[in-house]
Amino acid sequence: MAVLAIGLAALGIAYAVLRLTVLAPADRHGAEVVHLTIHSRDVAADQGIQVVVPAADVGHTHGRPLLVFLHGHGGSDTSYTENEAFFRALAALGRRAPVVAFPDGDEDSYWHDRASGRWGSYVTGEVIPAVVRRLHLDAHRIAIGGISMGGFGAYDIALHHPGRFCAVGGHSPALWLEGGATAPGAFDDAEDFERNDVIGAVRADPGAFGPIPIWNDYGSEDPFLIGDVAFDEALATGGADLTEHEWHGGHEQSYWDRHWKQYLRFYATALAAC
Repeated sequence: MAVLAIGLAALGIAYAVLRLTVLAPADRHGAEVVHLTIHSRDVAADQGIQVVVPAADVGHTHGRPLLVFLHGHGGSDTSYTENEAFFRALAALGRRAPVVAFPDGDEDSYWHDRASGRWGSYVTGEVIPAVVRRLHLDAHRIAIGGISMGGFGAYDIALHHPGRFCAVGGHSPALWLEGGATAPGAFDDAEDFERNDVIGAVRADPGAFGPIPIWNDYGSEDPFLIGDVAFDEALATGGADLTEHEWHGGHEQSYWDRHWKQYLRFYATALAAC
């Protein structure tokens, strides 16, 4: 019995440590998370949106700018709302911090209009209006960005809606040079890829994004490195307002967590100037 008691006590201590570390909720640094649900016609489903209001704007968001941030493959609207690196970076911006909306884009929508749903139209026609209306935000100061699948989606949406956004950013964006190299399920078929070929679009027209600031970063060991570099090179031929970084790292959470401050600073600066 004594051994059992000791064992149970040890388990209790281990669980207490986990609750204080791994299982502990992220420190939101005073930010508020607002949970919304959209009854979407574009994707024929109820979709969640997590909206993060910076500490300085809690209770008075009227007229504030918005960053729409799209999650990666396998993610959801809650992928970043327990990420302390994100909240710490948002808090560091103080009054410059935008409201940030994280919509649910299903695990592998790739954020474009396709057979499974009109995912790009859902973002522009349903997510953004719902968030702006609910929090009384400035409908003319909106930026869009995302990680991996979300980075591709941000570029694709901005290309299909020129003049709609104050800035666009991709962080380790999932970009391919040709349809035959794409990930399984990323596109419906060859025609779907051609309609949403981000690199092809900027090669054909390096000014396709218009005058807005563009961000692109990727790790030196990222599997999308070739496509991301090709994207940079295509934009450079047209003198685009591009900020690009190749940092050490791979296609992984630790890489993105190291750079949230740079990401959010880029969007805040662009939105302030918009």
